[in-house]
Amino acid sequence: MKFELLHPADQLVMIMDRIYNYGMTTTSGGNLSIIDEQGDLWITPGGVDKGSLNRDDMVCVKPDGKIIGKHKPSSELPFHQSVYRRRPDIKSVLHAHPSAIVAFSIVRRLPDMRLIPNVNLICGKIAMAPYGLPGSEDLGEKIAKKFDEGYSTVLLENHGVVIGSETLFKAFMAFETLEFSSRIELHALQLGKVRSLDDRLIDISRQKNSPQLATFKPTEHTSEEKAARRDMIKLIRRSYDQNLFTSTQGTYSVRLSDGSILITPYGKDRKYLEVEDLVLIREGAHEEGKSPSRSALLHEKIYSKNPDINSILIAHPPYIMAFAVTDEKFDSRTIPESYIMLRNIEKVPFGASFMQPDMTADIISNRTPVIICENDCVIVTGHDLLNAFDRLEVAEYSAHAIIVSKRLGQIVQISDLEVADIHTAFKLKN
Repeated sequence: MKFELLHPADQLVMIMDRIYNYGMTTTSGGNLSIIDEQGDLWITPGGVDKGSLNRDDMVCVKPDGKIIGKHKPSSELPFHQSVYRRRPDIKSVLHAHPSAIVAFSIVRRLPDMRLIPNVNLICGKIAMAPYGLPGSEDLGEKIAKKFDEGYSTVLLENHGVVIGSETLFKAFMAFETLEFSSRIELHALQLGKVRSLDDRLIDISRQKNSPQLATFKPTEHTSEEKAARRDMIKLIRRSYDQNLFTSTQGTYSVRLSDGSILITPYGKDRKYLEVEDLVLIREGAHEEGKSPSRSALLHEKIYSKNPDINSILIAHPPYIMAFAVTDEKFDSRTIPESYIMLRNIEKVPFGASFMQPDMTADIISNRTPVIICENDCVIVTGHDLLNAFDRLEVAEYSAHAIIVSKRLGQIVQISDLEVADIHTAFKLKN
């Protein structure tokens, strides 16, 4: 999808739908705007249900102040205008009140931007603006001052967040990434001390390159490949809808019977992926005109060492990632389903997935189908696509249960004898 070709009113509807439908704003909360090439400011209306907006609800504010539309513009229009006046490089502004970010704003504390490397890369440096009355010129000036200082992501004391960017989609990416990272930090704090990355490790991650592969042009696509493309897209969208993926993070791959691999592309919005976006890798070359995931080499290593594995998922869901950014062990012996699906989950040091792919691939086995990479991701494998997706779901649900159980008391794990009974009853392989 070429987001930039959509009319500003349609862009506003699309992004507000995503924000509302994924529980990151309320019926009355949040506002978005875009400055177009003529200098017209397009903004969401005030007092209209955010869950049912359409393009005709959007309001256009002309450079001379004339308002065009059937509704009043958002009451927060003044701070949108203040940001645009101060920062001509910014062409879109997003404001909302998602719960994790609000949690930080009401204790007047900035979230840790160094839990996973992409957060720092996508969101940049962040600041906190002093409290101001919503809709007031005073609040607009306080926000604009932070943008004057070079920040493009600004939390508001006791309010929410404002993000400016060159496009509305880039503002949304930063917003979604910041909210996910904030959730991870809040969950991690329930487990123990949170571990951050230092500058050296973040720089190492930034230098991670896409695999340098030859290219080829497929002459035909088998029915097996077409079915795999269809099924991958279906589950990628489910992963996004269930908050297992974000727009910028999450990788799927499937191994076909001839040894070829289908994998998600690098740098494309996970919500709108289509079957033609997936990248076929065959005999060390990938489809021309496409960029495979930067983790393609790791996928190839895992497949080469594990003939029973035919699907791999790499994700960053917030409950599992709470274990990735703390020293807490993820013990799957909570309920029988969790142990059967997840078995023994291992942790590897940050960077192992891309700097030591052979070592990481060697850890994967029937006994260890899931690996947590510190401050990075979770790697989930399966004998087929649905099995891998099921494991990812079970892992996130199990991590959620463990974290919330901390409020109740000490967890009682399934005993060794009970685990032995599970092995016998379900014929689990070692």
